[in-house]
Amino acid sequence: MTTGNDRPWPPLSLGMAKLTTMAFQGVNMVPLALQLLERVNADDTDAAALMDLGTIHMLLGQGQAGQLYQNRALALQQVFRDQSDTAGEDGIRLLAIAAPGDMMANIPIQFLLENSDIRLDVLYVVPGRDLPETVPDHDLVMVVAGESDENREILQRIAAFIDQWPCPVRLNDPRAVLRLSRDSVSAQLAEAPGIAIPATVRVEPEMLMRLGWGQLALGDLLPGGSFPIIVRPLDSHAGKGLEKLDSAAAIAGYLAAQPAAEYYLSSFVDYCGNDGFFRKYRIAVIEGRPFVCHMAVSSNWMIHYLNASMRESAAKRDEEARAFATFDTDFAQRHAEAFKALAERIGLDYFATDCAEAADGRLLIFEVDTAMIVHAMDPPDIFPYKPPQMHRIFRAFQEMLRRRAGGKTA
Repeated sequence: MTTGNDRPWPPLSLGMAKLTTMAFQGVNMVPLALQLLERVNADDTDAAALMDLGTIHMLLGQGQAGQLYQNRALALQQVFRDQSDTAGEDGIRLLAIAAPGDMMANIPIQFLLENSDIRLDVLYVVPGRDLPETVPDHDLVMVVAGESDENREILQRIAAFIDQWPCPVRLNDPRAVLRLSRDSVSAQLAEAPGIAIPATVRVEPEMLMRLGWGQLALGDLLPGGSFPIIVRPLDSHAGKGLEKLDSAAAIAGYLAAQPAAEYYLSSFVDYCGNDGFFRKYRIAVIEGRPFVCHMAVSSNWMIHYLNASMRESAAKRDEEARAFATFDTDFAQRHAEAFKALAERIGLDYFATDCAEAADGRLLIFEVDTAMIVHAMDPPDIFPYKPPQMHRIFRAFQEMLRRRAGGKTA
């Protein structure tokens, strides 16, 4: 299908995964951005160019400019087709229902569809705008909008219409996604067999300040809590604004350095191993089955894969490779009861969790979300064990889609 000016409909976007991979590999994005800008200058209704410009700016850390380009694109079109060299017209047709925003706003589903014959169309639900009258034909629909305060209204809106959606195959119920806030997850998983998760509450800065001044006890805000505590701004990710505070006296300095409208508060759980290292796993759960995505090893409790020096340490990579090779028969078996409880209580077709092993042997859950990035961008010459595992995850995800779509293949 084409538009009146002979552009395809839906507009063909280069897509988040392709552009993110280019940025991750250190490709100079400026020439591509200039080409896209030339397209927009020649035709300011080129929604695909505007959308890709928005993504590039976000990847370059220019979030405000990126959002402006994305807003311009979404004012023109709300459905975009992900450009793929492998997707065919006879394969599965997936419609993903998404929220506007950066790559943390939605499941980065383009990575999960890598090298598949699955056609991806993304429908953005835009605040204040009706849904488009026409969407591409599709075999199944999946809610990819992730949980956040910013996305809450959008997810509630999706929940209001999703049961009446004409396509009978629907994945990731938005009502379950809405229950993925940190405080909600801690409540859902409390007392779950095999799982350790600290109670988490939302607090306003005034209440934290009163705790710092000694006007409130920690138990008044966090029943059963004890110092050290973990504090982070609401909807923050990748450790931004996250700190461990050893006493109430540290709260005033934290609030001055990390101003926010609201915070998450929980007790710190020490998960350090006997060798002095912390280990954190990212695990994708597909139809209840866990798949390890990465394992980071660090001497710092606040682990993120990019700050754990995995690239620089052959010993850490060897340990991660062993964890990959033995995951199904070791870690997943040891925590089978926990993963079963996790899948049942979360109730989603696809999600991911960041977790560790607690000192008492239980599965320590840090976060559960759908929008965690699961990718195969790491260089195979340094991480040769990663491509087979990531492609195994991608195949499992794609096979789930095929089964749910009735086994349709290209």
